[in-house]
This record gives sequence, C-alpha cells and structure tokens, in this order.
Amino acid sequence: MNWTILSTEKEYQKALARLEVIFDSKPKDPTFKEAELLVMLIENYELETEPAFPDPDPIEVIKFKMEQNKLRSRDLADIIGSKSKASEVLNKKRRLTLRMIRQINKVLGIPADILISEYDLIK
Repeated sequence: MNWTILSTEKEYQKALARLEVIFDSKPKDPTFKEAELLVMLIENYELETEPAFPDPDPIEVIKFKMEQNKLRSRDLADIIGSKSKASEVLNKKRRLTLRMIRQINKVLGIPADILISEYDLIK
C-alpha cells in the first residue's frame, strides 16, 4: 500500500492495524521500511491530534515537592523569607518573585521553567 500523511481517525486505525501485522519485521524483510514509515506517520498523527499536557501549576508542584520531602509551610518560610510570604504563596494570594524562584529552585530542586509558569491568583 502507498502510505501518505494520516489525516483521519480511519486512516490512523488502518495504519495501526497494518503496523501490528508487520511490527516485528527484520531489516532484511520487505516490510521493514513500511513499518518504519508507519511508525513515523502514526507518531505524527498522534502529535497533531492528541491534546498536549498542560503546564503544571507551579504552586501545586511546590506543594507536591514539600509533601514528598515532609516539609511544612514554615520550612517554605525559611526558603523564601517569611511565614506570611509562604502562606500567601501557598494560598495563591501572592506571586512568586524571581528571588523566591531562585531559592525554591536551589533548595527544592524544582526546575525554574516550572516555577515561572503563569498561574491564577485567588482573590
């Protein structure tokens, strides 16, 4: 069969079914190149049609990391400067500052690109 870029669910399912049949092809088999092509076409279709994972909420990541390390809000206060700041940050009443991001990154090991992600404050 002559394969082209998959643009419908029906084509996708047909490609999956064919790949299942020829998946174990060896490099010398006549179906090997077809299997390689199908893998690329299927991956492309999935990237185009499946929703991407949303960016994680930085405050939820901080809370998760604190839970993993059995830390409390007073431990976060030691990292970012004060109990009130820690409470406001954890309750989404205050945004993380660059200084806070640097300290959290350094102490908790949370990647800065997660910490700089946008999140909504609670009013």
